[in-house]
Amino acid sequence: MVKNPVSLDDKITHKYDDIINIDYPLKSSDVIKHPRMQVEDRAKIFAPFAALKGYEEAIAGKQKIVVPRIEMSEEAKEYLDLQMGKIEGMLLSGLHPIITVVYYQEDKVSNEAGGVYIRFTGMVVKFDQTSRILQIVEKRLRLDDIYGIEGEDLD
Repeated sequence: MVKNPVSLDDKITHKYDDIINIDYPLKSSDVIKHPRMQVEDRAKIFAPFAALKGYEEAIAGKQKIVVPRIEMSEEAKEYLDLQMGKIEGMLLSGLHPIITVVYYQEDKVSNEAGGVYIRFTGMVVKFDQTSRILQIVEKRLRLDDIYGIEGEDLD
């Protein structure tokens, strides 16, 4: 068979015309060592692999700066109570303000005493004065852990 590397009129290569329709793997007298894998099983090949379990969590734990809880002044507590009153009034009138809260969270990963301050922004869903819980989206915060509240509607 004569191979025509390039067709002059259509510029199509015919380099592999003699083998293009042969079944894979080539059938021979040899036994096939590796049969084809099912498509469902092939997905396992591409699953993520972590050689060191817990490595990412350990690195993330070392990157956090663990600090003791800061005691708030009386003026800061009064200002925070004023902001909470504004939020409660908005919720009673049917508004759900978007606020940014800085709150304290105990660090459970490291063995050190202390925690981290986290800044979180979201829409206020619920404020319960009796249980002292402020719910922002799906996050429930204790009022004792809140350090600061900011929001455009609160000014």
